[in-house]
Amino acid sequence: MKILIAEDDNVSRTILASVLAKGGHEVVKAINGTEAWQVLQRPNPPRLAILDWMMPEMDGLEVLRLVRSLPTICPPYIVMLTARDGNADIVAGLNAGANDYLTKPFEPNELLARVEVGQRIVEMQLLHSRRLERAQIFRVDTGRRLHELHDELAAKEAQLRRAQAALLDLEARPQRPQECCKLCGSTA
Repeated sequence: MKILIAEDDNVSRTILASVLAKGGHEVVKAINGTEAWQVLQRPNPPRLAILDWMMPEMDGLEVLRLVRSLPTICPPYIVMLTARDGNADIVAGLNAGANDYLTKPFEPNELLARVEVGQRIVEMQLLHSRRLERAQIFRVDTGRRLHELHDELAAKEAQLRRAQAALLDLEARPQRPQECCKLCGSTA
């Protein structure tokens, strides 16, 4: 899975990238919040991001709020990874829209386990999104076909009314026996 790491400290960024790469993930690095925000706005952005809170230019919480303000069916799964370990900080991070919150220093196996949880959630979101797309296509196709069937039915009803009118016209005309024989093919 492609994962964004937004971390201004070079050592922390290198350790994170190494742990994630060993876990089989593709890593995209950002050295500040502004760069992270730009990466998350690109076409085909990482589906999972690990954000430090305290970064230059734009902090992780601001990036998080911006990402959560975007209208999307499949928002990225975001893990805050920060030295801010107070209860109020954790609550603030989660209330801002973080899916998970870890404090530094982190345990590599715990980080990978939490990333795996995020990956499962992202995969479920993508599956749900594809199903919604298919349902929308089905709904549009069904609506179009219903309109076609309605038009066909209206044409058949008009044809039936004309046939009924012709039949009533025939029934209303007085017929002589010879005409009847000509019409039905019998002999009088």
